[in-house]
Amino acid sequence: MTRIRMRQLVIAAESLETADHLRTVLGLGKPFADPGVKEFGLENAVFSIGDQFLEVVAPTTDDAPARRFLDKHGEGGYMAILQTEDLADARARLDNAGIRRVWNIDLDDISASHVHPADVGAAILSLDEARPWNSWRWAGPNWEKQSVRGHIAGAIFSAPDPRALASRWTAAIGKPVTTNKGQTSIQLDENERLIFEDGKREALSTFCISLHNAMKALERADRLDLHSDGDGVVIGGVRFELNNLETASAG
Repeated sequence: MTRIRMRQLVIAAESLETADHLRTVLGLGKPFADPGVKEFGLENAVFSIGDQFLEVVAPTTDDAPARRFLDKHGEGGYMAILQTEDLADARARLDNAGIRRVWNIDLDDISASHVHPADVGAAILSLDEARPWNSWRWAGPNWEKQSVRGHIAGAIFSAPDPRALASRWTAAIGKPVTTNKGQTSIQLDENERLIFEDGKREALSTFCISLHNAMKALERADRLDLHSDGDGVVIGGVRFELNNLETASAG
């Protein structure tokens, strides 16, 4: 089966002050500012964690899609970028299922397609094929030097009908839905999961992050007076579920 893994999670925020908080709390390196996001009326900051990425985007124009998202929902999880080794197959699957592609790009080192959020629910889905597999144009030319030790182990989506939301995501990415002990999820490669839970509305609500020392991150969050609860802290409308790298698992 074609490999597919989580490569990048994105927060929509009112300003890049949210990126500053994220960097401080998680102990991240210097972010990359991608000039290409101006096409979408955005400015951004992309942080490297292991060989994965956390991004904060903030609108710079009134007609930016992220501006509409913020006006409707407030700050929160905006996009999940999944990496596939066969985007041509993924595009065919989307088209055959009637799932709309709203943006496509094909460059020498990466190709990508954004899926209409109304067709999957909760967030924008991007499917990207990087060449070679371990590269990642969207994080800039020096992301390895800025990377900190860690792993994005998964993401949690909330919905009034979690199973229905999971079904739309599995139709888009081609990985099966499983239910274990009442929890609905989609298992990706690289030990990562998409988890679907009950909630008032469809949303990308939680990022599951493994760090070398999660307790220090929570202590830094407390010093910034950010809302923390047990093993989590809320930054930019997203709950970050923090676990120690050696023992962590999504969910």
